[in-house]
Amino acid sequence: MKGLILSGGAGTRLRPITHTSAKQLVPVANKPILFYGIEDMVAAGITEIGIITGETGAEVREAVGDGSSFGAEITYIAQEEPLGLAHCVLIAKSFLGDDDFVMYLGDNMLQQGLEGFVSRFELDRAEAAAQRLDGAVADPSAQILLCEVSDPQRFGVAELDADGHVSKLVEKPEQPRSNLALVGVYLFTPAIHEAVEAIEPSERGELEITDAIQWLIDNGHRVRHDVLDGWWLDTGKKDPLLESNRRVLETIETRIDGEVDERSQIDGRVIVEAGARVIDSRIQGPAMIGPGTTVERSYVGPFTAVAEDCMLRDSEVEHSVILRRATIEGVPRLTDSLVGRDTQVRRSKQRPSGTRLMIGDDCSVDLE
Repeated sequence: MKGLILSGGAGTRLRPITHTSAKQLVPVANKPILFYGIEDMVAAGITEIGIITGETGAEVREAVGDGSSFGAEITYIAQEEPLGLAHCVLIAKSFLGDDDFVMYLGDNMLQQGLEGFVSRFELDRAEAAAQRLDGAVADPSAQILLCEVSDPQRFGVAELDADGHVSKLVEKPEQPRSNLALVGVYLFTPAIHEAVEAIEPSERGELEITDAIQWLIDNGHRVRHDVLDGWWLDTGKKDPLLESNRRVLETIETRIDGEVDERSQIDGRVIVEAGARVIDSRIQGPAMIGPGTTVERSYVGPFTAVAEDCMLRDSEVEHSVILRRATIEGVPRLTDSLVGRDTQVRRSKQRPSGTRLMIGDDCSVDLE
């Protein structure tokens, strides 16, 4: 079995961060989102992985490399234009060959991982093979992961028949007949290649994976489903990204590899990486302080991840993600924030007093 991770797209909902960085490389608990998907693949025994890249392909290749650091072998597949998820399958056909594969959206975060998802599909196929002697059961050609949601109008939705089998997929229905949303993790046999070649672009000009799966159903293929166990978050916006950061930080264990002076206080589960310095400060976990970062006369509150080579001085930060080389100085309280790379947030002593901003397109500033 192979893996296909989709890491294209412009990430418009995370601008301005994604003006200069791939959305899949924005960190959650100081690790790029994309890395979680790769690690989940490897944990499920999938080590041949293709990554679909778009305009940020060079940055993704630099971050991931050849995959050896993950115990994987990575093949990069360039998508010149974002023409849909089914188009990703189409252009990856030479890489995928005749193998089954898991397709995973690179900005998804799943609590449950992929091991159970893959093993249940393989078990179903084995059971189907055992029963096929009397022609009773067909092999599944695909498996989708579903999650109960309160607002199914925003998602692709699966409808089940009276026997609990997937009968229909509808993209963002106005009047949904189900609250089961497609999570963005799919398992396919080679049958999907015929499907993606058979469908037509949707009204928005894309080859939709929901149409391809519906083609399988309409042509007599069996599509099985799993219902999500645990949480799932699409990190394409700031608030879900901060929520993902919170969820992951809740699982960490204390590790102090950096310097913490005697005037500082560490409470709860906190990671201070090697090369970091905590001076006359309080860190209230769960929180992470990246390598080379200095926290001086400051408070870092729960659910905060500060990346490498940052400076926090005379400030309070809580429930935030701070990217590398950021400086936060003299800020009495910063919360629920995503602070980009090489940024400076300072309280100026310049007169006349006032708020002075230099911000780019698509920024959001919420003043006290």
